[in-house]
Amino acid sequence: MNNSMCLSFQVKASKKNEFGQAPIYARITINDVRTEFSIKRFIEPEKWINKAGIAKGNTEDIRSLNAHIASVRTKLFQHYNRLLDSDKAITAEVVKNSYFGITEKSKTIVEVFEYHNSQMKSLIGKDYAEGTYERYCTALKHTKEFLQFKYRVSDFAIKQINHEFITEFEYFLKTVHSCCHNTAMKYITNFKKIVRICFGNGWIEKDPFINYKITLKEVEREILLEHEIQAIADKEFVTPRLNQVRDIFIFCCFTGLAFSDVKKLSKGHLILGIDGERWVKINRSKTDTRSSIPILPMAQSILDTYANHPKCVNKNVLLPVSSNQKMNGYLKEIADICGINKNITSHIARHSFATTITLQNDVPIESVSKMLGHKSIRTTQHYAKVLDKKVSADMQLLKAKLSVSQGSTKIRTA
Repeated sequence: MNNSMCLSFQVKASKKNEFGQAPIYARITINDVRTEFSIKRFIEPEKWINKAGIAKGNTEDIRSLNAHIASVRTKLFQHYNRLLDSDKAITAEVVKNSYFGITEKSKTIVEVFEYHNSQMKSLIGKDYAEGTYERYCTALKHTKEFLQFKYRVSDFAIKQINHEFITEFEYFLKTVHSCCHNTAMKYITNFKKIVRICFGNGWIEKDPFINYKITLKEVEREILLEHEIQAIADKEFVTPRLNQVRDIFIFCCFTGLAFSDVKKLSKGHLILGIDGERWVKINRSKTDTRSSIPILPMAQSILDTYANHPKCVNKNVLLPVSSNQKMNGYLKEIADICGINKNITSHIARHSFATTITLQNDVPIESVSKMLGHKSIRTTQHYAKVLDKKVSADMQLLKAKLSVSQGSTKIRTA
């Protein structure tokens, strides 16, 4: 594209004033698109040399006018050349605005972050889950706190964000907020999305994340073993609230549903599967991917127990689920009563389903992935542990294959 600028000065004879003088306009043309503005000077049309773009004559007034036109011409080309050097997109309007000191306001990180979050909020239930929106709100809160802590400012120009800013932000999250590595990386990932939006829109010329690598450490995920799940299932608690929380937790252990999904579970999510049995089919709140889960007898028994529960009937749900915070608090109480020395949360049920209930009982990982609603088996592998019991069983099968007559096959060595 040819960005060369053509500049001319024109007299608008149709706009004469009461003294018969017409205004002089500067006309800028770039790529066949033009804009113009008045230079706040007037002249009789007959005293104007249109081709040269100057006034004719040698009087003091004419010399002063032509000097002003020359000054406007020089300044316009100075602004044009400065824009060329900055590698910015150049239009006739941009040159004119630069001449008048009208520059696009620099974007700031908090401004863009807040706008992004407001859009995300309006798309909850369509493109985003409530939890995703809340995480971005927390990431914005941490960003504001970092700006105050490090720079003593409430906002920060996007153009000033660099590699040092990002590494200092990571350090702030890990020290001041005591975030573990993976949690800090998740907030950095949220922040990176906002920066990439700015980069994509051309508000910054270079991606400051280009030399920054976001890495996650492998986490040993807590699960419940078969005897622990059974101990919780068999326990009768004195208070109804603990029995109710226990039932919902066990239901999750036998379906793999996350808390947000079991909370919204309704009769509409129950279908008759291809095997003639009842299935749960639900789009996950977190990713909107489909989970397809045959209902095991234990899970069906719990559904039957709460079929006529007032909360379920009034809210058209299958289970009377409280808030996640309350449930996790009650689960700690349940763990203590059952003598289980593990930090039990609602999400442990999902991990336990993947490992103890399914994989340990020889359900293929492809099927587990489908039931969990994962887009990739690689995601399922993070949930699924291979237990010593399973390794032992597999090795026993191997021993049986290798055994011959009364003894075992001996491998000769040199």
